[in-house]
Amino acid sequence: MSEKYIIAPSILSADFTQLGAEVQNVIQAGADWIHFDVMDNHYVPNLTFGPMICESLKPITKNLRTADNEPVLIDVHLMVSPVDPLAESFAKAGADLISFHPDASVHVHRSIQSIKAQGCKVGLVFNPAQPLDVLNEVIEELDLILIMSVNPGFGGQSFIPSSLQKIERVRRLIHACGKSIRLEVDGGIKPNNIRQVADAGADAFVAGSAIFGQQDYTKVITEMRTSLK
Repeated sequence: MSEKYIIAPSILSADFTQLGAEVQNVIQAGADWIHFDVMDNHYVPNLTFGPMICESLKPITKNLRTADNEPVLIDVHLMVSPVDPLAESFAKAGADLISFHPDASVHVHRSIQSIKAQGCKVGLVFNPAQPLDVLNEVIEELDLILIMSVNPGFGGQSFIPSSLQKIERVRRLIHACGKSIRLEVDGGIKPNNIRQVADAGADAFVAGSAIFGQQDYTKVITEMRTSLK
């Protein structure tokens, strides 16, 4: 288990009329990473944003520091198929960590290697009903594993309880591997369930409407961190 819990607000729920200010405000409120939910209206039934948004926000994030004086990472979750062209574009646009769904890539290992070759950390994402078999082959190549606790494609969904068992299984796989790999969870994370998700083995948490949908970002993030103590 990593020493520090990561809070990664998803800009999918932010106010796009003032996105730069939203990013600054949420980091000042105590968040660690900025999470991008990239949807292509093909792999998932929604269309969000592309690399230009990442490129425009990078000058802001690179000048920000977290409360622990750590750099603010841009955490890109690709819900797209094919993976490789957009992964390359986001790497060039300033992404620090790029995750993709193995079933969206023709050659998972090649996609992993391509992302790493462009200087980014890399993760794999697993939907609620998706098996974890591919981890047997590539887990040692990863920096992050993202478990979807909702079905991808829309914000504001409720946490799927069976995700807890999957998180526990992934934590065991990471422990057996012996490598420091972040275990991130995305979907329905709120102050009242984040402790339960952490107890299952997660150490990074994506939250969209639970943070950006509230008036006081500091209050929500503080509640999350208090629950994690």
